[in-house]
Amino acid sequence: MMEHDTDLPDISLRLLEIFVEMMRAPTTIKAADALHISQPAVSSGIRQLEAQVGITLFERSSRRLTPTAEAWQLYEEIRPIFTMVRGISRRTRDIRLGLVGRLRIMATPPLGYSTAPRALQKLLNDRPGVSVSFDVRRLDEVIDAVQSGAADIGLAIAQHRMETVNVSLLHRSQMVALVPEESPLARQPSVSASDLSGQPLVGLERDSNLGLLVRKAFDQAGAEYLPHVEVRYCQTAAMLAAHKLGVTVVDPWSARTAPVPGLVERPFTPVCEVRAVMLTRRGVPHSGLVRTFITNLRAAQDEVAFV
Repeated sequence: MMEHDTDLPDISLRLLEIFVEMMRAPTTIKAADALHISQPAVSSGIRQLEAQVGITLFERSSRRLTPTAEAWQLYEEIRPIFTMVRGISRRTRDIRLGLVGRLRIMATPPLGYSTAPRALQKLLNDRPGVSVSFDVRRLDEVIDAVQSGAADIGLAIAQHRMETVNVSLLHRSQMVALVPEESPLARQPSVSASDLSGQPLVGLERDSNLGLLVRKAFDQAGAEYLPHVEVRYCQTAAMLAAHKLGVTVVDPWSARTAPVPGLVERPFTPVCEVRAVMLTRRGVPHSGLVRTFITNLRAAQDEVAFV
C-alpha cells in the first residue's frame, strides 16, 4: 500500500536557511552575523529544525556545534536549492533595477529617428542583459499599441490631449522652415508663412496633425497654403526640399535627424509649437526598465539643441 505524504515533516525554509549558514560558518556568532540575527536565534533555529526533522544535526560540546554525518547528507541535498534561491534573488534585483528584461518601444518618425536611438544606445551600453523591440509607426498606431499593452512606452509629436493613455511632456519646440542656402530667405533670422507664399512648397498632408498646424499658421498670416507636393512625413519633406522641389516647414526633430546639405533651417512664424511626449498605459506602474529608459530619454533630449 502506497504511503501518504502526510507523514512528512513540515520544514520551514527559514530554518533551513539558518542550517545552511551554520554548515558554512565556523561558529554560531559568524552564522548570526551573516544572517543579521542574534546568536541565540541561530541556536534556537537549529533546535527547532532538529525537532521538525527528527534528526540530530549537530553535536554540542565546548560551546561548539559540530555537524553530524546526517547533517552533511542533508546539506548536500538542500545546497542546490539555496543556490537557486540566490540566483532568483539576484534576478529579482536586476529586474527591479532595470538591468534585465525586454522593453517594447513604438515611436512616430520624428522621435523614432532622433531622440529614441540616442536613449537606446545608452540603455543597451549600460544594460547588456536587456532586449528591445523597437518600431516606428503612425501616431494612431502608437497610441493603440500603448493602450493595448503591445508597447511599454510610446514616443510621439502630439498636440492634443489623450484620454486613453498617460501623456508626459518630453520637450517643447516649434516648427522650422527649410530653405535653400542660396535663397535670400536663408539670410533672414526667421521665415514667415508670408515669405513662403508663392514659393514652390513641399507641404505636409492636410489631414495630418502637423499639416493642420502649418495650414492654420498660413491662414493666420493671411497667406495661401498651396503645396506643389504633399507628403505625410517630415523626413520625406526634407528630402524633397534637398532635391530642389521646394521649401518646406517641418518639426525640428526631423530637421536635425540628418541635416540635409544645401538646406538652411530657420524658425518659422507664426510660431507653431510642437510637443514631444511619452505615452504609457493607464493604470500600469512603470517597471524599473521603463523608468531607466525614460531617464535616458530626457538626457538624450537635453543633448539636442533646438530653436
